[in-house]
Amino acid sequence: MELITSMIAERPVVIFSKSSCCLSYSIKSLISGFGANATVYEIDQISNGKQIESELIELGCQPSVPAVFIGQKFIGGANQIMSLHVRNELVTLLMNAKAIWVWNKK
Repeated sequence: MELITSMIAERPVVIFSKSSCCLSYSIKSLISGFGANATVYEIDQISNGKQIESELIELGCQPSVPAVFIGQKFIGGANQIMSLHVRNELVTLLMNAKAIWVWNKK
């Protein structure tokens, strides 16, 4: 858990992803669509990716990616993020974490 804690420190939005995962792509696109500049770690492309994946599984990520942290708090995977979006709660989380400052509903 120490590794993940250091990777998410002082970053408003962190997404652990795999470059070949379509759900990861969708979540990254959704969050960036709000104007948030997430820090993305492609765990299949970094040297300690297996260790990170093990820690994510220990946190309860099933599957291990995408795993989204907002405001240094584990929010969940694709299902949780999409549920927050459908309930119009994702923008509030992003604003509270200072990942975005203004949101203009259309």
